[in-house]
Amino acid sequence: MKSLDIILGLALAIGGLLVPLSGDAYLMGLVFQLAMWVALAQSWSILSSTTGYLSLGHAVFVGIGAYVCVLLTGTVPFAAALAAGALAAALFAGVIGMPALRVQGPYFVILTYGLAELVRNVVMRIESAIGSFGRMIFLVPSFEVLVWCMVGLGILATIGAYAARHSAFGAGLAAIRENEVAAETVGVPVARLKLLAFIASAVIPGAVGGLSVLRTGYFEPAQAFDPVISFTIVTMALVGGTETVRGPVLGALGFTLLSEALWSSLPQLYMIVLGLTLIAFILFVPKGLSGLADRMTGRS
Repeated sequence: MKSLDIILGLALAIGGLLVPLSGDAYLMGLVFQLAMWVALAQSWSILSSTTGYLSLGHAVFVGIGAYVCVLLTGTVPFAAALAAGALAAALFAGVIGMPALRVQGPYFVILTYGLAELVRNVVMRIESAIGSFGRMIFLVPSFEVLVWCMVGLGILATIGAYAARHSAFGAGLAAIRENEVAAETVGVPVARLKLLAFIASAVIPGAVGGLSVLRTGYFEPAQAFDPVISFTIVTMALVGGTETVRGPVLGALGFTLLSEALWSSLPQLYMIVLGLTLIAFILFVPKGLSGLADRMTGRS
């Protein structure tokens, strides 16, 4: 199955990189969305799937990356603005990670959601205080370049998620997920590993936020820090399956394509049908699309 995963992954990556050459705006937009959600779901899995610390605050990293990128666009090169957004998200994760990761279970879920809302409101206050209720963005790269960059982030996030699972670092994170107290007792540097995973999971969303806001050409804090982003990331990870690297990829593909199909065929009932479908899927396919694929191929 691993060889098949690699083949399918390479096919998706190559296909995504070739799509901008077609010049089809709709297809490029679809690939941009797919790659964005793959990157976000994989980055989320670096922390939450490996350690069991369920985060509902990944929107804050997306928003911080978008805000920093907007502030720097036009004054520094595009790549530097994007890198600064990713670095700012990582620095924020490093600052708040140590105290935040002291709590576990539902308290961590609530804390991460609350932090995201806090930062969103702080940014909204700052923008309101300086009289800016939205920022238009000029001098952005072509859409083809943005698509290539987003596909690259999706590939990079997938490689990072694989490395986080199949390394000594990943083994330590798995030990934390199974029994944090026992892991610390046998010498696993629990606090350091959790913080590193938290920082690693923030870098890609920061860059994703920068690319997303450059695509729209307009920054508005409520949209950049939208909590729906966090909920969608978790939903995709659960739909795809959290036990394998291919899970977030399958979840992003399934969720995005289902959303597109429902939006085009049932625009009035889109959200209702999508919600019912996801509820039924989680109830009857608890291991996600990844587990379903294993069942269909006879893999235990």
